[in-house]
Amino acid sequence: MAEAADFQGTPSPARRWLRRTGALLAGAPLLAGLMQLPAAVPAQAADSNTVSVALDSLSPSAPTDGDTLTVSGTVTNNGKQAVTDAHVDLRAGALLSTRSEIDTAARHSDDLQSALGTEVGGKSTEDFASLPPGVAEHFSISVPVDKLDLGQDGVYQFGVSLSGKTSAQQWDQVLGIQRTFLPWQSSEADTKTKTTYLWPLISTVHVTAKTGAGELQTPVFQNDDLAKEIAPGGRLAQMLALGKDLDVTWVIDPDLLASVDAMTRNYRIQGAGDTSTAGTHQAVAKQFLADLQDAVTDKEVVALPFADPDLASLAHNGTSVTGSLSHLKDATDVAATTVKTVLHVTPSTDFAWPVDGAVDPSIIKVATSAGADKVIARSDSLQETGGLTYTPSAARPIGGGTTAVVADARLSTAFQGDLTDADSSTLAVQQFLAQSLALNTQTGKQRSIVVAPQRMPSSSQAEAMATAITALQDSNWSQSQDLEAAAKAKPDPGATTKIPSSSAYPSALRKQELPRTAFEQIARTQDKLDNFQVILTDESRVVTPFGRAINREMSTSWRGRGSEADSFRTSVESWLDDLTSQVKLIDKSETKLSGRSATIPVTVQNNLVQGVDHLVLRLTSTMPTRLEIGGKPYYEQPVEVSGGHSQSVKFSTSANANGRVEVTAQLYTEDGQEYGAPVRFDVKVTEVTPTVMLVIGGGVLLLVLAGFRMYTQRKRAAARRAEEDGGPDEEAEGTPETPGAPEAPGTPEAKSPGDTEDADGPGNPADREDRPREESAARSREDDPEQPSDPTPDTAPESADPSETGERVDR
Repeated sequence: MAEAADFQGTPSPARRWLRRTGALLAGAPLLAGLMQLPAAVPAQAADSNTVSVALDSLSPSAPTDGDTLTVSGTVTNNGKQAVTDAHVDLRAGALLSTRSEIDTAARHSDDLQSALGTEVGGKSTEDFASLPPGVAEHFSISVPVDKLDLGQDGVYQFGVSLSGKTSAQQWDQVLGIQRTFLPWQSSEADTKTKTTYLWPLISTVHVTAKTGAGELQTPVFQNDDLAKEIAPGGRLAQMLALGKDLDVTWVIDPDLLASVDAMTRNYRIQGAGDTSTAGTHQAVAKQFLADLQDAVTDKEVVALPFADPDLASLAHNGTSVTGSLSHLKDATDVAATTVKTVLHVTPSTDFAWPVDGAVDPSIIKVATSAGADKVIARSDSLQETGGLTYTPSAARPIGGGTTAVVADARLSTAFQGDLTDADSSTLAVQQFLAQSLALNTQTGKQRSIVVAPQRMPSSSQAEAMATAITALQDSNWSQSQDLEAAAKAKPDPGATTKIPSSSAYPSALRKQELPRTAFEQIARTQDKLDNFQVILTDESRVVTPFGRAINREMSTSWRGRGSEADSFRTSVESWLDDLTSQVKLIDKSETKLSGRSATIPVTVQNNLVQGVDHLVLRLTSTMPTRLEIGGKPYYEQPVEVSGGHSQSVKFSTSANANGRVEVTAQLYTEDGQEYGAPVRFDVKVTEVTPTVMLVIGGGVLLLVLAGFRMYTQRKRAAARRAEEDGGPDEEAEGTPETPGAPEAPGTPEAKSPGDTEDADGPGNPADREDRPREESAARSREDDPEQPSDPTPDTAPESADPSETGERVDR
């Protein structure tokens, strides 16, 4: 009653004090226990993963009945206390029935809290009396496969653990573990998966647009890194050495072949500024190509478009720039020719390979625009939506006659990341094989699976890939197949064929794409090239190196290297500008024009090694009312200039007024495109006035008259001398009538000394003096029947008798 009354009303102070004291006394043991817990947790955590276990090798990777499994690796004490009574054990884990379970197990490969599996025991251990801190110890254990008690075929977890004691915890416990996978297919599978593995031989851009001026056009490389890649031990040399013994499909960038082929002859390495040094790795290049030719003989070869253009960048940022797609077509056309020329095999050019197999409608459209009808996608992009319980075949018809060849994402990404240490490489190989076997056991249907790894594997990645492919080719559940056959395989009717939308394209990949400004710069460079090549007599010397350089500007290898891509594009455009500027007009100073007409020369200089033609030089007057050129405001003349020469082109001009006139000289191509910078100069016109012209004309007339007077005087003097010298011989008797005798004074024809003759009268004075004498002689002959001087008529033979006195005889 009292307790009820207390709870119903207000308790007394004494009762409240008693309750509080009791509560404190009752909670004291619980509080003390809670305070002790944090001290125990760190002690347990400190013992977790005290020892790291590295699994360096597992052989065979996919054992079968009768095999002995050998596992080797290292154990390292990462703690601060020595581990005593240590021993390494092999542990067989549970059967993993799905590919997702394999993914989960791989994420927790060294987790001590997960199931450890059963110790194999027996002789399958290795003991260490002590593991000092920071010391790594090697181990190697072999065990017959039948001792592992593996049951049905499939993928099993398999682990290596280290157990021991520490001074803080004096009992045997697992201090470190490393799990992996053991594919178990004891005999030939009833149905084998047909597997296609792409073996990419791709590098970054190495060759610039520059070439030497000689006939051989010596190429210039950005650096000598390609020589390191193809030399023994280099990345590409490793890819070649490993791939030649594998049943794979070679996927080759023709730019790599062209670059190595160029190294077999004279080549140069770009230095600082305009300097360069001679390349010295011709022997290495020749050996690499010879080995590659042997490796691809009778193998399937797929040629990517030249320089492996970035299809996604082009689709997302380049199609809106005029002419961008034409570069893809050009890169595809030259691909087959390059591979056939260098390797002497005919490649397939039907496949397009976007970065990481990520696709959307625009990428598919661009990929097929250059003629490819098969696009290599990846299953993490073209994801299954039909609820299939197995992985379908790679081939998917996606409409328009195009086939998407969908590579398996898990298998394709198995060898990414750092695989330089043996442990990571071994784990990657075992996980790859486990996924392949798990895929095969999904269904009894035979399927065609494609593996498309990263484009440029490192040497360590390539080694891991080769190890896995070798094991796969020797396995009981897989068989090799060419890519062309995989693309033609019967599609699974339940597989998805819907291309993901553009919004589903991975943002991480989109950030690495070439921007629109890159394609605008490429278009600008192409326009300059088009304008330049039309004037060349041997355009191939420029079109080929610059065409390939433009292909390289769009290369997939620029992803993640934006600043280097910008630098390369700028260098290509700058070099083209330098070449085009070698054909130019020579600057002119002010020209003075005195008179109404004159000729103005304009000089065109060609510093190229080849000649130029199909050029037109136009000279334009800014004030045609004052100065006309060729009778018009402007005049054009064709121009042809040999290599290393200059030519002056002359223009006729006419002035209509005094003053200064600006004249512009501009070169054009024959199709009307401006070429080079114009040259502007002033022409100072000084027109001649009518008064000055009259004075000059009067002076010229006086000179003419003076010359005429001198001529007539000389003519008269010559006539008098002839008359004086020839008179006695003309007539023996010297009669006045005889022609040539001096005129008698006072005769009608005689002129008085004061008479004169006008300059523009008929005849000249000498003619007028000779005419009267001739007329007088003629009249004398008519009046006299016979003159003594007349010849004897030719009517009878001459007499032989002596002549009579006074008779004249002609002899």
